[in-house]
Amino acid sequence: MVRPQDIDPVLATLDQRIRAALAGAGLPVVDPIPLERPRHPEHGDWATPVALGLAGDARLAPRAVADRLVRHLDVPEVVGVVEVAGPGFVNFRLTHAYFEDVIRRILAAGDRYGRRTRPAHTVERVNVEFVSANPTGPLHVGNGRWAAAGDSIAALLEADGHEVVREYYFNDAGSQMTRLGGSVLRAARGEPPAEQDYRGDYVRELGAEIVGTLGDAFLSGPNEHEVIERVAGVAGQRMIERIRALLHRLGVDFDVWFSERHLHERGDIQATVEALSRSGHTDHRDGALWLRTTAFGDDKDRVLIRSDGRPTYVAADCAYLRDKLRRGFDRLVYLVGADHHGWSETMSYVVHAFDVDPDAVEILVGQFVHLVRAGQPVRMSKRAGDYVTLDELVDEVGVDVARYHFLRAGLDQSIDFDLEAVVRQSMENPVFYVQYAHARIASILRNADESGFDHGHVDDAALDLLTEPTEEELLRRLAEFPEVVAEAAELRAPHRMTRYAEDLAGSFHRFYTECRVLGVREDIGQARYWLAVAAKQVLVNALGLLRVPAPERM
Repeated sequence: MVRPQDIDPVLATLDQRIRAALAGAGLPVVDPIPLERPRHPEHGDWATPVALGLAGDARLAPRAVADRLVRHLDVPEVVGVVEVAGPGFVNFRLTHAYFEDVIRRILAAGDRYGRRTRPAHTVERVNVEFVSANPTGPLHVGNGRWAAAGDSIAALLEADGHEVVREYYFNDAGSQMTRLGGSVLRAARGEPPAEQDYRGDYVRELGAEIVGTLGDAFLSGPNEHEVIERVAGVAGQRMIERIRALLHRLGVDFDVWFSERHLHERGDIQATVEALSRSGHTDHRDGALWLRTTAFGDDKDRVLIRSDGRPTYVAADCAYLRDKLRRGFDRLVYLVGADHHGWSETMSYVVHAFDVDPDAVEILVGQFVHLVRAGQPVRMSKRAGDYVTLDELVDEVGVDVARYHFLRAGLDQSIDFDLEAVVRQSMENPVFYVQYAHARIASILRNADESGFDHGHVDDAALDLLTEPTEEELLRRLAEFPEVVAEAAELRAPHRMTRYAEDLAGSFHRFYTECRVLGVREDIGQARYWLAVAAKQVLVNALGLLRVPAPERM
């Protein structure tokens, strides 16, 4: 759980002062002190329910504990009001000077505002694996959601002070690759597709590419199976290249592209199975080797090696998990679609067979994306035959719109992606609404510079003049950003960042409507100018964590 005192130095000091006050009052000392934002702003900026938790041990009513605490409390200078409220909450209201300093902190930190520098012992090496679609066809729209979400989760973890590796695992071994090879081979030869073949223009495109670069001779040989495997290898590699290029276009670049074939070629699967057997987690039954996942709560054991000697996908997944652990990661995050729900349950049991804390392996299951146009479902694609491809979607709506709308909902919610609504250039469109706030600030600053406005330096600005309701609302919104980043990272919830970006944009648009920067008294204009500069920086930082650009003009 995110502790606000780990994010804000003022709250860290307040935490220490409250603990000192508890000790001075002869009350039990709690570490850390619970701090939370009151639901209603009129109750202050922060509150602690610590008195409610201590009342039993102190044998006092909670309000009596709170009163005793407050009498012994020496608050930091920027805490202006301390009051006991309700059943025993202690509420704190920060002074205006605190929020003035937020502007200075933002401008001093720049693009690092909201990013945490952790003590070394709390930094984790995190592997985030996402998309990981088989190279047997184009990426579909759901893959785009996992690409956007996985990349933003990785960005949030980096902002929260961790070391992150983005990884794509591609299954380039097994029956589905043989199926791809046969599909492309028949297309390249001009033969009709077999019943089990993959369909769509991309199969014919791959066949034509292979003939064009490697010639007809590549499609023949004395052993038809060897020809199919040869074609499968080339076709799979070309699909990976296409996938890599499309993801790069979407702004997603992976640090590691991991091939399942390497697990087979290096003997990792056999070595992993042997290690599991030595640990006593397997047994032989019906000619096969089983992983005893029922010992960890599974409803049935899982086959590792079939009776004919071939390893199962579970064996490959175990080898891959073991490889990640051997690379020294402290935490493994998998992001998969709802169609992998069964796989995620299996892996949650498999993890127990390794010497690792199960809580350090997170499997996030995301829900589906439903495309609609004018209220009607959109399902068919020329490229893939039976689903809309990600590149088709990006061609139609653009990268920024696609990424932002993929991220607006929590992973546990399905998305209705309305192709007409998401490209509408209006203030009702969330991505336009946020980007326009940034462009509007950029316009204000350009106009100020072109008019010769003397904005001075922020250290000399009379920021204490920012007392209009919309100014104070905007100041408070800017102050929340580091905490929102930390919470979004901990909860693996990029949608919290889109919500924040929209709230911040709303606060700025209201400020813009009520408070002029130019054409007012110079000292007020200067203070508002620096408030706008700070808001611009935080919008850039928020959109940056979503990997969505902040345009200067719209």
